[in-house]
Amino acid sequence: MRVNQLIINARVVGYQDLQQVAIQERKIVAIAPTLDHPPITPTINLERDWLSLGGIDLQINGGLGLAFPDLELEDLPKLEQICEFLWQQGVDGFLPTIVTTSINKIQRSLATITQFMANQEEKEDTAKVLGVHLEGPFLNYQKRGAHPAKYLLSLTIENIKQVLGDYSHIVKIMTLAPELDSSGETITYLLDKNIIVSLGHSLATASQAQQAFAQGASMVTHAFNAMPSLHHRQPGLLGAAIVNPDVYCGLIADGNHVSPTMLEIILKASNYERGIFLVSDALAPIGLPDGVYPWDEREIIVTNGTARLRDGTLSGTTLPLLVGVQNLVKWGCNLEKAIAMATESPRKAMKLPGISIGQPANLVRWHWDEQTKDLTWKRLNQS
Repeated sequence: MRVNQLIINARVVGYQDLQQVAIQERKIVAIAPTLDHPPITPTINLERDWLSLGGIDLQINGGLGLAFPDLELEDLPKLEQICEFLWQQGVDGFLPTIVTTSINKIQRSLATITQFMANQEEKEDTAKVLGVHLEGPFLNYQKRGAHPAKYLLSLTIENIKQVLGDYSHIVKIMTLAPELDSSGETITYLLDKNIIVSLGHSLATASQAQQAFAQGASMVTHAFNAMPSLHHRQPGLLGAAIVNPDVYCGLIADGNHVSPTMLEIILKASNYERGIFLVSDALAPIGLPDGVYPWDEREIIVTNGTARLRDGTLSGTTLPLLVGVQNLVKWGCNLEKAIAMATESPRKAMKLPGISIGQPANLVRWHWDEQTKDLTWKRLNQS
């Protein structure tokens, strides 16, 4: 077998035993415990370190000071810089997330992202825009969190049509509160347009959530946040999601949105290969130092990577996606599971292939230091 590069003694996420990974022209061409190859093949010995694809971030609100709801055509170069920055943070692809704002701004942002995606070059070493996540404006007023109340809309097909405009083809996920439409017609409408329905910012009961899942909703947005807490007699939206084998839950692992103890509970109650994926929920100041930054007509205060409004309302993070992996391991999560939740699980939630033959060899090496108890990562340099 002719290959450009061979990786040996790798623990590959989702595979048993040590594996060898063969790369040809930046594509994975083989994964097996032993491979036949010419003796002169350039080889990287991972020495039992873990190997994965880069991360996929399905909920990120901006970067390098630019909020995605504020996108205009003149911001295309900045969006390219954000893609390069996220690649450096270990992210292969992401969904720019547009939170609740005016229909005009949503349309302008969608138009900008549409043009960017149409002109995305086959450029190497940059994160790809995979589509858009619309987080709102069809949210429950009482669970709106930091979303501005004046832009919330009732959940009707007519309102969805106005929000999507001519850009439904790039919208991959829409977060909505299912109790706003008991008929379920809006869920069916979105699914017919190949848009994944994610439940969030909601007061849905368990039965309302179960109905939405039966109608085809398949995700939950930032589990625990902006929804009722788990209760032994009222399991609510989250309880219904955890026990449903067809539902994926996004999770913010910064230690502030959800306590490490509750993270452990949901991880033990779920199958990481199916149920849980990490998101950064990062805001525009990701890549910038802590401080005070504009956020729509308001301001957010970023302290140690956590962003809050002036009134203390939690509004997001500025921590990169893979920091969540490091946090989970620090809090006792199995290393392979933690890596998978940022790399494999979001791909499965989007029905994208994970690490396998034929995939781009955008590979990340993870090293666990037993002495310092630190998990570090770096991208492998494919030649």
